[in-house]
Amino acid sequence: MKVNAEKLAQKKFGQNFLKDKSYIYKIIQAMPKSSYQIAEIGPGLGDLTKELVRVGSVTAFEVDTRLCNILREDFSTQIEEGTLKLVCGDVLERWNGGSLMSDEYILVANLPYYIATNIILKGLKDPKCRYILTMVQKEVAQKFSARAGDRNHSALSVLAESCADAKLLFEVPPQAFVPPPKVTSAILEIDKHSYLDDKEFEKFLKTAFLQPRKQLMKNLSTKYPKEYLKGIFEDIKLQSNVRPHEVETSIYHRLYNELKKDRVDGKQQRDTGKQQ
Repeated sequence: MKVNAEKLAQKKFGQNFLKDKSYIYKIIQAMPKSSYQIAEIGPGLGDLTKELVRVGSVTAFEVDTRLCNILREDFSTQIEEGTLKLVCGDVLERWNGGSLMSDEYILVANLPYYIATNIILKGLKDPKCRYILTMVQKEVAQKFSARAGDRNHSALSVLAESCADAKLLFEVPPQAFVPPPKVTSAILEIDKHSYLDDKEFEKFLKTAFLQPRKQLMKNLSTKYPKEYLKGIFEDIKLQSNVRPHEVETSIYHRLYNELKKDRVDGKQQRDTGKQQ
């Protein structure tokens, strides 16, 4: 079906259709060689989908009913043959707990910027999701792929590094899209070796990065006794003036485990057994 991509794009869905074939091919080339199913979120007009169905079995999730109708017509053969399954509706409602797919899968997506972080976090938590290759705003890709010491190192970096190897593969300029977005995009690769679903650890990181440019001790002391924190910092040889972005992921897990073990934010004080 011949369509006008610019007229179809809706702001409420954050739609910018990737039309530059050179970047579509680069995405395909970056995919791992595997027998896993492919889950595509936001197929849009199907430009990437056309290449994905040549690689493997694809389940595409599209929230826009107008685009679903176009995709049904354009991919009628692939749908009939079973190489493409089209699921129309909000993927977040379908992904409300548990796994998105029944079998292990690769997540590929050109994500609207307003839901990108949420979708990636769901992928990290999903035990069936083995690999993520997604187009996001460049700044989001930097936050997920940064390492300790980088200014972009954040709670998102720690969550990603806890269960995966995250890399910013390449940037994609606005002119590669119709209509062009106002920001530069990037392809983010997340190769998972496990999965992480710990809400308490996420809350701990939110406190740790409460004010990213302040000292980690100051941020954590908004929830935990400062004198107690000093003892833990000394035990694990962490400088008291260190800033959140300077701390390695493994150290965050050590901090969290010490605090969880001694429950200082609720009942038990370290080494004393006394109630607060």
